[in-house]
Amino acid sequence: MAVGDILSTHRAALGFMALGAALAISAGAVFQSMRQPEPIVAGPGVTRQSMLGDLAPSLAGGPGDTPVFELVGAEPGPTVMILGGTHPQEIAGMMAAVLLVENVTVKKGRLIVVPQANRSGFTHTDPMEAYLHTFEVPTPGGTRWFRVGMRLTNPADQWPDPDIFVHKPSGEGMVGHEQRNLNRVHPGSATGWLTSRVSAALTGLAGQSDVVFDLHEAQPEYPVINMMVVHERAFETAATAVGNLEARRIPMGLSASPKNLHGLSHREFGDFTKAEAMLAESANPAMGRFRGRTSDDLVVGGHDANYEAAARLGRLFVKFDQNGWPLKLRVARHVAAIEEVINAYNELNPDKQIVVENIPAYKDINDKGLGAFLKPPPATKS
Repeated sequence: MAVGDILSTHRAALGFMALGAALAISAGAVFQSMRQPEPIVAGPGVTRQSMLGDLAPSLAGGPGDTPVFELVGAEPGPTVMILGGTHPQEIAGMMAAVLLVENVTVKKGRLIVVPQANRSGFTHTDPMEAYLHTFEVPTPGGTRWFRVGMRLTNPADQWPDPDIFVHKPSGEGMVGHEQRNLNRVHPGSATGWLTSRVSAALTGLAGQSDVVFDLHEAQPEYPVINMMVVHERAFETAATAVGNLEARRIPMGLSASPKNLHGLSHREFGDFTKAEAMLAESANPAMGRFRGRTSDDLVVGGHDANYEAAARLGRLFVKFDQNGWPLKLRVARHVAAIEEVINAYNELNPDKQIVVENIPAYKDINDKGLGAFLKPPPATKS
């Protein structure tokens, strides 16, 4: 081989090495940025902010550790626990929890709020679905940013998946990746895989609670949509709350938690703790199979021409028109559901009252937008 050819080959090799190094550095920067937590601002009602790892030391400082906000009244009373972010791409649940943290105060009883129950799931997305990594909400004091995550724990934090995941203690078999689905592993195990340890810690918090409300979203073509799914011991409270929502012209269905489906919060928290356990779903078009290109307008605005066409063909379980299902509406529904569950619990338990004030009103959230109820950003995204 001629000297010139050798030099040319060496230059090409060095060029490929440099390109590889640049790509590795870029990928590392993206990986690190996905681990940067978005700011959640403790409002005036927060009396204690801790981490889930304070309850479960094996999680402390790791990818499953997540903020826990407590709002405790001056007078004793029952405890209500709110979970958002069990499935991190179901962003209305996380945002509803954030609105509680940043706005409400408790006069009697205790409110426990975990906005990002599966924190690891917020550190990745499904590349085949072209999900956004983040979305922004303008506020009077500046722009706030939040993550869009993935339904499952990040495989970088828990791997490998088994061929078959066997739920404990029921023995029910599921596809292997469900071992990373927080809402399939409850009540969890303090010595299990990461997702199971997160579940065990949350089950411990549920054991301190009288009511647990897990906030979710689903695609508009999913039958269990705009509905509460509740454990049998929570049925009277949930039915009363649903009746109150319907009276306010906020449509909400009611479904009993199946006894033969295991690992779900409404089943396992109800079976393994004293809490009245329930879950609510709202309609998120960004999650569905009919949607068009993923965009800010789809994720935050909730608009999609494909879903409008699917609605005209009768393929959906909710109405869908040019107004879409904007994030503010979905969050407003969750917040109203929380309010009515609290009202229903108080109505049915006159000797055990939780008094929560400054819950953002359903109409105000829809009229003013989410930004009106978010604190100014403490820092800009780097």
